[in-house]
Amino acid sequence: MTSEERGALETPTEAGEPPWLAWARRLQALSQSGLYYCEDAFDRERYGEVARIAAEIMARHSSVAAEQVERFFSAEVGYATPKTDLRAVVLREDKLLLVRERSDGLWSLPGGWADVGETPAACIEKEVWEEAGFRSRAVKLLAFYDQRRRGAKPHPLHTYKAFFHCEITGGEARPSVETSEVGFFAEHALPPLSTGRVTAEQLTRMFELLRNPDLPADFD
Repeated sequence: MTSEERGALETPTEAGEPPWLAWARRLQALSQSGLYYCEDAFDRERYGEVARIAAEIMARHSSVAAEQVERFFSAEVGYATPKTDLRAVVLREDKLLLVRERSDGLWSLPGGWADVGETPAACIEKEVWEEAGFRSRAVKLLAFYDQRRRGAKPHPLHTYKAFFHCEITGGEARPSVETSEVGFFAEHALPPLSTGRVTAEQLTRMFELLRNPDLPADFD
């Protein structure tokens, strides 16, 4: 599923995520975990049907075909758990490091999905290097959020987001295959944000946490 197809899942709501998305996501997780553990052929058929129902719910409320949603779900195997997105919070002269995403032309903190086989610190340091051209050192976990509670755009999978304060140790600004620009921005002069990755409210909170280093990490 492309970023454009995931974007088609967005449905305006007055508060929180749409109920249909929560229902479909829960059904998909039950199906994924059931298919991982069950051995009976009839049970596997039933869990497969649950996955198809979840895909149909998402397709009914979006412009994405049910078959495309099913293919997206089929890539998720094993016991279903939330996916973790890591983001680097880097300041230089009180300005925040942001990268412009090639996929949507909007700006975000460097980061991405956590990689298997690497520590969170190693993952986020690698993301800063690959997306922005800077060597860095992760020094503190600032926040660990459940994206459903933080006004994020709807996503077909349950996701957590972790923000790490990182300090630059070397390198220079350099875009990448994923990013077209690298820049530092003042708190009250932020560019248009890729809100599926990070929101203005989250960035405001990151500035507050950095100004008050004695505060504990936020978490849901």
